[in-house]
Amino acid sequence: MKRAERLRKGREFDTAYAKGTVVSGPLLVVRFLPNGLDNTRWGFAVGKRLARHATDRNRARRRLREIARTLPVRPGYDVIVTVRNGLPGATSARIRSALADTLAKAGLLETA
Repeated sequence: MKRAERLRKGREFDTAYAKGTVVSGPLLVVRFLPNGLDNTRWGFAVGKRLARHATDRNRARRRLREIARTLPVRPGYDVIVTVRNGLPGATSARIRSALADTLAKAGLLETA
């Protein structure tokens, strides 16, 4: 994922948390906020309660980042994906399905 497609500053996360819309699913919580840009920027949050080791948290973020990269998401949003309990042990197919369902529920997926 390119640098321009990521939320990197704490201020960007704080704004999305404070003003964004929340949609939840069984494995994930998605917060989104229109950003007025030509691309969608992503942020991923994995708490220490879910994965005690940094390597496990980073693996979960990498898996989510790759799945998010392949989904047809509408441009112009800041999206933060927060992990819930079942995700660290879930298969990639289940994670993809959960993320796609949650994004569709939020109305962020492009329709063909």
